[in-house]
Amino acid sequence: MKLPPLRAVQCFEAVARLNSFSQAAVALNVTQSAVSHQVRLLEEYLGESLFIRGGRKLSLTVLGERYFEDISHSLQCISQSSQQIREGECGRLRLALYSSLAVKWLVPRLDNFRQQHPDIELTLNMVTEEPEFTDQCADCFVTARPPQKNFTAEFLYQETLYPFCSQKLWQKIQDQPLPEAIWQQPLLSVRSIFNSEQGADWKAWCKLGGFELPDGINMSYFSHMVLAAEAAKYHQGIAFLNDYFLNDQDRQHLVRIPTHELPTGDKLYFTYKQSRARQSEIIALGRWLKQQCFDYEGQ
Repeated sequence: MKLPPLRAVQCFEAVARLNSFSQAAVALNVTQSAVSHQVRLLEEYLGESLFIRGGRKLSLTVLGERYFEDISHSLQCISQSSQQIREGECGRLRLALYSSLAVKWLVPRLDNFRQQHPDIELTLNMVTEEPEFTDQCADCFVTARPPQKNFTAEFLYQETLYPFCSQKLWQKIQDQPLPEAIWQQPLLSVRSIFNSEQGADWKAWCKLGGFELPDGINMSYFSHMVLAAEAAKYHQGIAFLNDYFLNDQDRQHLVRIPTHELPTGDKLYFTYKQSRARQSEIIALGRWLKQQCFDYEGQ
């Protein structure tokens, strides 16, 4: 495929559309002489004159008119396709986020977003690991590790975990001293919170409390927090959970044990390409997410 100099084609299209070299220069943010030079390059490439120049009067030749009609549609298609890749399809937005956060925190709030922004069609893409930050995955992301280049990261919240158990289990230990009462119950550990080491979350919590995890403790392991939350709900032990992951139904069955918390050091961010910073759907979703976090922390 042999193409003409595309910069020259762009300059020609602007001059033909505006019927002025000077106005085309302003529209393209270049000098008038640069526009004239590019048009001459195109005419030399084509071997034909595209404009009839007569003093201050400017008009297209017959070939120029036909060429303008042909290339205008093509340039418009290129512009629209490029804009769609940069900013996404108007009115539609794809958000990628961790599955636990989506199921436990975002989905119960989605009706509020749809009521506030009925013109935005929001699609969720749930991931278990860090997503691939490309348009093929999503238009925007909620992540703990945003890319360092070409992306904007808006802070949402800092993760802190607390020990939770079921109402039934709490009735058994509420009058006993802590943490001794905790050691008498099964412990539920989420291996992915810190690293692959089994029980790393409970060991870190003990260290913060100034005591050691007893030997021979009854501990079960889970790959995701949402699984540990379900196990705790069904009286299977005590788990470290994120308040953000608990919906209203969970809170009817789970009790937060009154003892010290476990900061993970993770922060969550609303992340998107810098080229999409002015996209109205991105702005609306970012504001809504931050408001949800602010309202929750204020409770």
